[in-house]
Amino acid sequence: MTDENLEEGGADLEQDATEILLAELEALKSENVALKEQALRYAAEVENVKRRTEREMNDARAFAIQRFTRDLLGVADILARALQSAPKDIEDAAFKNFVLGIDMTEKELSQAFEKNGVKKVNPLRGDKFDPNLHQAVMEVPAEDVTGGAVVNVMQTGYELFGRIIRPAMVATAAKTSANSAAASAAATSAYAHESDASEDPAVDTKA
Repeated sequence: MTDENLEEGGADLEQDATEILLAELEALKSENVALKEQALRYAAEVENVKRRTEREMNDARAFAIQRFTRDLLGVADILARALQSAPKDIEDAAFKNFVLGIDMTEKELSQAFEKNGVKKVNPLRGDKFDPNLHQAVMEVPAEDVTGGAVVNVMQTGYELFGRIIRPAMVATAAKTSANSAAASAAATSAYAHESDASEDPAVDTKA
């Protein structure tokens, strides 16, 4: 075998070895990509399981205390009405302490609600009416509130872990009140303008 043949054989072996190494490298890259995708799928699955478990735990907890909470809402309403009906200036010390006790009881009950995921739904005047949170029981004229918005709360609502267990009973502004007031003001302004124009001798009303 000549030197030329030896060199060609060595070159072929080197090329074969290079091709084998490249093939192994590509195989390792493909395997690495597959392992990364598998790891991402496992991580996503673990996250989904975690979220589902938390949701099921919250649902179970909510179901367990929902009925009990609804029974306590009546107590909260009574305490709130008692405080609202109490006079502002109380001179009698015993009666003052009695009202203070009611106030403390109401606050303790509210804190207990908060600790267990129960929150008040108590919209402010002028807030947009939300049928998912509020229940309209009546319409009242209110010139300072947009038609359909909340005017005042008749009964506080409550939600448990983001789920409404009692909507807030509200009075809403009559939808025509604000519009009719604006229309009336515009009509009055237009009438006054026409009257001024007709009385002005420089204005030709026949033109």
